[in-house]
Amino acid sequence: MLRIGVDLGGTNIAAGLVNDKNEIIKKTSVPTSDKSFEGVCRAIASLCESLSSGASVSEIGVGSPGIANASTGVVERWSNLNFVNAPLAERVSALCGLPVYIENDANAAALGEYVAGAGRGTEDFVLVTIGTGIGCGAVLGGKLYRGKNHSAFELGHTVIDLNGPVCTCGRRGCFETLASATALVRQAKEAAKACPESLLNQSEINGKTVFEALRLGDGAAKAVFDRYVKYLAAGVTDLINLLQPQVLCIGGGVSGAGEALLAPLRELVSREEYAKDCAVRTKIMPALLGNDAGIIGAAAIPLYL
Repeated sequence: MLRIGVDLGGTNIAAGLVNDKNEIIKKTSVPTSDKSFEGVCRAIASLCESLSSGASVSEIGVGSPGIANASTGVVERWSNLNFVNAPLAERVSALCGLPVYIENDANAAALGEYVAGAGRGTEDFVLVTIGTGIGCGAVLGGKLYRGKNHSAFELGHTVIDLNGPVCTCGRRGCFETLASATALVRQAKEAAKACPESLLNQSEINGKTVFEALRLGDGAAKAVFDRYVKYLAAGVTDLINLLQPQVLCIGGGVSGAGEALLAPLRELVSREEYAKDCAVRTKIMPALLGNDAGIIGAAAIPLYL
């Protein structure tokens, strides 16, 4: 039997037809042009109808940003689109005529990597996504961990520097303000302004700019990276100390740097984690599914309720 997984975002909505082997056999996407609740639901329904044409589809899963209550099917809060207590599952089900289940998008991505990517074969697995912000999802003891209010693992809003910059959540020194891709770009721009001779000034600064300048031996880029990876290691080490998962994988845009990021990250974590003298250690590795993780994980939601 086939299922549909939907990765709902504020910019785009992606959906895929997924088989029992957790393989995407067909996928499509549309911009999130109508950002009203009804507009979003109709866009999801339209994607699902196009994917299900001629196919036997049993269920639909939707990974949504914000606090997505898997028990009730209600998006209790999604600040970017001003959704408050929005009955997403019920409305999409009414439009499509199929059972619909929802989950937080970071949880859905973690579930995708768990069933088909870096977490396959594990019982305790964590995904950390590094992009505009920092997201996190975890499967513990073979079960997706949601927390009592379905908003567990807001890793980006744990504090690693009490004197750090103010976060959008109102706290100071959140992991997200110091170790997200946004933070890396901000830190690089500050360094470029202070060092006019730096290679960072030769093009528009983004995450790739930093790693390219680092590869070419730029001193300012190295200083930015060294500070950035220390912040990243602090948050990752805290998470490993708390959970001791078999595998912790890094996803999101910054993970595209590969071993240029992961090798120094592993070195710092290995030195700092509490279990450094234990025979069994958490394996830190890259996410394997890219943007498909959210679709595959969303399709698997009905199996992990």
